[in-house]
Amino acid sequence: QVQLVESGGGLVQAGGSLRLSCAASGRTFSTRAMGWFRQGPGNEREIVAGINWNGGSTYYADPVKGRFTISRDNAKNTVYLQMNSLKPEDTAVYYCAASDEFDVSSVVKQRGMYYWGKGTLVTVSS
Repeated sequence: QVQLVESGGGLVQAGGSLRLSCAASGRTFSTRAMGWFRQGPGNEREIVAGINWNGGSTYYADPVKGRFTISRDNAKNTVYLQMNSLKPEDTAVYYCAASDEFDVSSVVKQRGMYYWGKGTLVTVSS
């Protein structure tokens, strides 16, 4: 079992930055690929970014490329999402998720993504 708790959301003006954190319980964090997803008002959930088990491989959805950075600290059982140059369309509930697999492709294809946090709200004002 893996429990995930997101933090760091809030209200920010367009152009600003936020750093989301996702703290994981359990001893298997370092063996799992991790991902950030979001669901905006009236939208379906979409992938934002993914990272493989050791941080050596990452994936970004096109809308966030060049603005967001995913990273992880396996010693702290934590994955991060640094969000810069935020836009109103980034407004969403952001979810952290853990895969049962090592590779970031599992996050991209949402394969084995059995563990999800409850989300943290990010609101970007114009």
